[in-house]
Amino acid sequence: MTPGSGFFDRLRERIETVDSVVSVGLDPDPDRLPESVRDRDLPRWAFNRRIIDATHEHAACYKPNAAFYEDSDGWRALRETVAYAEGKGVPVLLDAKRADIGNTARRYARALDDDGLGADAITVTPYLGRDALEPFLSRAEKGVFVLCRTSNAGGADFQNLRVSDEKRLYEYVAQRAAEWNGRDNVGLVVGATAPEELERVRELADLPFLVPGVGAQGGDAEAAVEYGLADRGGTGVGIVNSSRGIIFAGGGEDFAGAAGAAAKRLKTRLNQYR
Repeated sequence: MTPGSGFFDRLRERIETVDSVVSVGLDPDPDRLPESVRDRDLPRWAFNRRIIDATHEHAACYKPNAAFYEDSDGWRALRETVAYAEGKGVPVLLDAKRADIGNTARRYARALDDDGLGADAITVTPYLGRDALEPFLSRAEKGVFVLCRTSNAGGADFQNLRVSDEKRLYEYVAQRAAEWNGRDNVGLVVGATAPEELERVRELADLPFLVPGVGAQGGDAEAAVEYGLADRGGTGVGIVNSSRGIIFAGGGEDFAGAAGAAAKRLKTRLNQYR
């Protein structure tokens, strides 16, 4: 990846290099870790390292969810994970869903800095408005994925509310996010579990998508590719995430091998539609 280039330029290069739009979610639930890593100094890091070794040739991106690291050892494990993934040439998207006002937002955004976690991109929530996102948006070389239509069933509770006769809230978010893309570093989170909404968001916004939900949540893989990429030619920037469906594809000592096989299967499945 070229130092100093924008995140989505680097992501495009990675997609082309490995011929894959697979994002591997690194969510190492301590209760599900194999026995073989539980006695390590940092079990989550030991687990992630083996997962990365087994999956990096199929991964366009890694997406650790901050919720699985929010303790003292967890943050150490996350720093090691980010650095190791970067060493393999794979960008890291921190799924943190951050946003806040003033100094708090600026502190959250430091996760993108080298003296923070050094992540390449981050997920944010738009509910607090543009000023709460500016500390993230202002880092032009970093990616900012705005939550738009999430993959959980309850996402419709608010995201599908009509804010006018013609528009639902998630549609309005998509349009506003496109307006915030002055530095070419904004993307959208749109779940594969709502394919009609995914199609609608693509009509409204020519932005890169992070599409979760094709693994354990059973989302529509074909729709994820058809509408998730930023163009219909198959080379557009966009990533399709699976977490549990890859990292916990198998148990026992060969958990990493099972994860590598699952990542390869998802890559092959998605490439059928590209």
